[in-house]
Amino acid sequence: MRAFLVDFLNEFEYEKEDRECLISAFDKVMENKEASWLFWECISMYEQDINVDYWKEIIENRAQKLAPMVNIHTYTIELLVFICMAKHLKRLYIEKGIDLEIYKNSMYDLKYKLDECKLVKGVCGSFVSGWFPGFYNLTRFALGRLQFELCTFNESYEKDGKSLKKDDTVINVHIPRSLKPLTKESCDEAYAMAVEFFKDKIKNPIAFVCYSWLLYSPTFNILPEGSNTKRFVAQFDILSDYHHPEGQHHDAWRLFDMDYTGNADDFPDNTSMRRAFKEYIKAGNRTGEGYGVFFA
Repeated sequence: MRAFLVDFLNEFEYEKEDRECLISAFDKVMENKEASWLFWECISMYEQDINVDYWKEIIENRAQKLAPMVNIHTYTIELLVFICMAKHLKRLYIEKGIDLEIYKNSMYDLKYKLDECKLVKGVCGSFVSGWFPGFYNLTRFALGRLQFELCTFNESYEKDGKSLKKDDTVINVHIPRSLKPLTKESCDEAYAMAVEFFKDKIKNPIAFVCYSWLLYSPTFNILPEGSNTKRFVAQFDILSDYHHPEGQHHDAWRLFDMDYTGNADDFPDNTSMRRAFKEYIKAGNRTGEGYGVFFA
């Protein structure tokens, strides 16, 4: 497994200090009998059942318990477990005849989450391990610039002679954090790839949905004009909004690379989008998430 870990970190272009951190963590776990036992149980449980209860059985009952045994942050151990589980995931892709380019694109998400964890928490690891299972149980796939999974529609919707009803199957869209711009061309290519990938599993008109802080209706007008982000959001018809409690901004870290401290003055304002949201929050406005849809 150590050889796989080294190869994985090189293939997915982890920074030198991050490679050293994760390899060192692996070695420390292997040197501790009880910790290594829990670690291998994580891997074994996934290999036996890809629909295992990831959070409780793997993360809470094992990864988080072994972390203090070796004096390593839980975020580091959690990411290490998922990286090592990727060895079996790759075998599953091969067995099921899924293009390994999709595997590679999907597994880059672990690095994106590590980059976020370093920025937001100052730790080499991941503080959003609950996000990863969709990739590992083969329900979520990175196709081009975006990520997709099937879900059921929770509204009713009609447009241009097409209609959806509650519980119809739709394609859920996620935007991974990467250095690649969110251009119209890259999104259109990703949507086309998703239609081709999922078309045999959808009987109703094919549609995309997205539930995101970016789609929160009250903040649409503060998105920079002409930006890739505003163009992305504008493609969706927003059907509903969820408002965060007043004074709580749960998704602030996604834009500002830091948790909300209670004082918006602490937010960086080095981009037009950051400046706009900073002023919006300072003015006492609420944030939230929006749910949108459009037909393919």
